[in-house]
Amino acid sequence: MMKKVTLIFIGLAFAACTGPQEVVSSPDGKVQVIVGLTPKGSIQYAVDFNGKEVIGSSTLGFDFVEAEDLLDGFELATVDVKEVSDAYTMQWGSNTELSYTHTEATFNFTHVPTGRTLGVVFRAANDGFAFRYLIPEQEEGQLVVKDEKSEFNLSEDAMAHWIPGDWEIYEHPYNHTKVSEIDALSKANHPNLAATVIVENSVSTPVTFEYKDGTHMSIHEAALVNYSGMTLLREGKTGFVSSLVGREDGNKATIPTPFKTPWRMVTLGNEATDLLASHLMYDLNEPNQMGDISQWFTPQKYVGIWWEMHMGKSTWDYGMTQDMGTWIADGREHGRHGANNENTRRYIDFAAEHGFSGVLVEGWNTGWEHWIGFDDREGVFDFVTSYPDYDMAELQKYAKSKGVSLVMHHETSAAPRTYDQQMDTAYAFMQANDIHLVKSGYVGPLLPKGEYHHGQWMVNHYNNAVTKAFDYQIAVNTHEPIKGTGLERTWPNWVAREGARGQEFNAWSIEKGNYVDHIPTMAFTRFLSGPMDYTPGVFQLHMKSGPDGDNRVRSTIGQQFGLYVVVPSPIQMACDLPENYEKHLDWLQFIKDVAVDWERSIPVAGKVGQYVAWARTPKENDNWYLGAANADGEHQLSIALDFLEEGATYEAQIYRDADDADWETNPYAVTIETKTYVKGDSFDVRLASGGGFGAILVKQ
Repeated sequence: MMKKVTLIFIGLAFAACTGPQEVVSSPDGKVQVIVGLTPKGSIQYAVDFNGKEVIGSSTLGFDFVEAEDLLDGFELATVDVKEVSDAYTMQWGSNTELSYTHTEATFNFTHVPTGRTLGVVFRAANDGFAFRYLIPEQEEGQLVVKDEKSEFNLSEDAMAHWIPGDWEIYEHPYNHTKVSEIDALSKANHPNLAATVIVENSVSTPVTFEYKDGTHMSIHEAALVNYSGMTLLREGKTGFVSSLVGREDGNKATIPTPFKTPWRMVTLGNEATDLLASHLMYDLNEPNQMGDISQWFTPQKYVGIWWEMHMGKSTWDYGMTQDMGTWIADGREHGRHGANNENTRRYIDFAAEHGFSGVLVEGWNTGWEHWIGFDDREGVFDFVTSYPDYDMAELQKYAKSKGVSLVMHHETSAAPRTYDQQMDTAYAFMQANDIHLVKSGYVGPLLPKGEYHHGQWMVNHYNNAVTKAFDYQIAVNTHEPIKGTGLERTWPNWVAREGARGQEFNAWSIEKGNYVDHIPTMAFTRFLSGPMDYTPGVFQLHMKSGPDGDNRVRSTIGQQFGLYVVVPSPIQMACDLPENYEKHLDWLQFIKDVAVDWERSIPVAGKVGQYVAWARTPKENDNWYLGAANADGEHQLSIALDFLEEGATYEAQIYRDADDADWETNPYAVTIETKTYVKGDSFDVRLASGGGFGAILVKQ
């Protein structure tokens, strides 16, 4: 009966259609995608979820630069419907074993005016739907895309959680408005962003929406390869149309034919946590092409020479002079260079004592005197030459003797042509020094001018860097990246990215720190696109940095514990200074004990921009880890422990906000306690304003 009602409802929305309408239904029947043609022959779809329209009539097509546009004039030639399913293993991440069953329909259309053809593949899943274009081989050999015209017309003026569709950077604060109130252009020219280009009223993906009846929806893309990143341009009051990141010449992408576009993906759920539980993005990506990488990369926690630069304690640069591309130590060194031998050994010793696997060192290589704010950044870094006070080979040898490894840092200063030229040399240098994890950075306006971080040219650069790194047994953590689209299933050495406003903004942003709702918002937006290197673990929340010397982390210590469970990543930093951890060894114990590689993960509570909580069990044992992060206002959280093993007893080590904790007035108040739980019990905890907790439930 429900199916019949749904078809009638959608049929009304498609009253203007001509010819047959095909319904692509999810296995459980709750998601229905209705596909047809308008009287002008435009490809059209609408979507029903739980018997209610969530996306109204929306058209699909392409504008090309020289070839005739594919927008209307279509006839439906064939429809092939089949069930597709798979079970696969993720080498690391939130869940090890994943599986799916989707209904897949391939629509083959004929463009009557030209005789050309266009395919559109729709997949309907229980947690959403996706589509991609199939462009057959063309006489021209390739096509230049002026823009892709994929509409997403929401059925109501939903609440949107968004950042602007910036072509260069994702590091904007999140906004919470109605769709009709989105004003991306007002977010241009943020003074703390190293590069920003906002050309229209568009938003970045993932973007998340809340409907009045509680339905939650997120729009994103999957498997972004050899194509420009997609933003969503607001159309009318409640509609969007895809808008690809472009180039200075106005074109968006040059594609070989035949070609499959990335998937356009919409995740649907009855509540916010349903979005977190979805693995639709990974389902849509190609299987692992690299095999088992565990012989040279394992998920890990690391410390590093990084936070002290953001706090102003030390610098990346040494104080050298550049002469015709050569850096010369001429006595100008200022004595504040952080990446020196003595300081690095101190971090290595700390890591070894407390069980951290890696030590990140930023500022080790020459070039930092001329890395940002200059147009002539090509050739500044060479990725193998250390400053005079840093002995790479000796320090790595010292680290390995203590069971630790250095984490390489490659800052490109957004001059990727230089990086391309030296990538093999840089990776070979890492391999020769037995270093298997690199943090790469792309800070600043992109060179060459006319290309942008999120355009096709850079998408190909990022992807090439990852696949080439595999040849040298290197895992990659990309900062200032292209957004995640699930490619870590295909290329498991792409272990993390930044791609959002990170912890460092707490040290110097004009907002005097990330807003208190930042993490509970990113949990339902940015984190939907995959792992993030957020760098948690700050114990000294107040800093003498920022424009007025009073920046701070807008959280309690309790939330810093919770971040290790809430933020998805197989690499987790303990970002604070060793001396701040040594003052609080009882707090540090949680960071030392928390896992990073998970067998199974369950989102147990959450509302967008308000709070989020996860339960995760690791690969190495039968324990469970709980963590939560809260925004403004305290919240009483009750977690049903139905996931615990029947008949087993668990001793919980709980690191929570004290009863009087508050991010503004009493952020350092922590209670550490032990309790016992069994399956069916309720884990009840108070989340302070800006607070959180971390807990380890140890199976007895």
